[in-house]
Amino acid sequence: MMEKRHFSVTPAEDGQRLDLVVQSFLGPDYSRAQVQRLLRQGMVTIEGNPAKAAQKVKQRQDIKVVLPDPVKIDLVPVPMELEILYEDQHLVVVNKPAGLVVHPAPGNYENTLVHGLLAHCGDLAGVGGELRPGIVHRLDKDTTGALVAAKNDQTHRGLAAAFAAGRIKKEYLALLCGYPPFEGLNQKGIGRHPVHRKKMSSKGPNLKPAKTTWRVTRRFKAGYSLARVRIKTGRTHQIRVHFSEMGFPVAGDPVYGRKKNPNDPIGQAVKKAGRQFLHAVNLVFTHPITREKIDLTAGLPPDFRAVLRMLEQVDDA
Repeated sequence: MMEKRHFSVTPAEDGQRLDLVVQSFLGPDYSRAQVQRLLRQGMVTIEGNPAKAAQKVKQRQDIKVVLPDPVKIDLVPVPMELEILYEDQHLVVVNKPAGLVVHPAPGNYENTLVHGLLAHCGDLAGVGGELRPGIVHRLDKDTTGALVAAKNDQTHRGLAAAFAAGRIKKEYLALLCGYPPFEGLNQKGIGRHPVHRKKMSSKGPNLKPAKTTWRVTRRFKAGYSLARVRIKTGRTHQIRVHFSEMGFPVAGDPVYGRKKNPNDPIGQAVKKAGRQFLHAVNLVFTHPITREKIDLTAGLPPDFRAVLRMLEQVDDA
């Protein structure tokens, strides 16, 4: 059965194009092209009337969107090179590279980490869902580092419960712009941005609790800091939002970062990477089956290491 959604235009959206407002409402799973296709098919109405993509919306107008049934996707194993940090008959932990989506979703149905894990493991837990077998937690497409997946349902339930209870320690390395305090705590809640629905924010309504702690391990002369960051919650874009809103965005972040065009070699290297310099460096948890303590460290990717070497060279000059 087709899914129906509706919302009212907010004051901040008054006068904006309909396709942009609808895309913002639907969130990151729908591209602007997909929204425009829905409009051409008559699946979007304003106050019950068909509408066009370029039509300007008005405050408090009621917009209804009818979403087609999801496309049936058959997950086919895709062989790919994966750096395995740990593996047994119950679970596998990989060092996820940049540019790899964790599981299929609109716009990214092929060549995801799930496809690669199916080729490597042969099977994954079904509890995670049809398109997310074995997946217990996620990393953003361009965030690198340690990620655990379950091979069977019992392991999946155990890991999911541990994540929900905060018993799994996740630590990240973040290269930050500027000089934040040497250590600190950010407990601002996070939710969808009130206008830009592809972004997250701590300033909109319907915020969910979020807790981020950090410790700066080095400040570089070139205007960057390296920090070890821990999150007690796993909100979408949590680290990126918290540091950006404090004025110290993750270097290279294309969504929450600084928009200036860097002319220095380090800035150019960060820009060339085309992604945020955020890496899940450490994952510690109790194995849900064997009860063994698992403590894993994921090595930094080449672009991150290269930029750190450049920063060290500036300091040593």
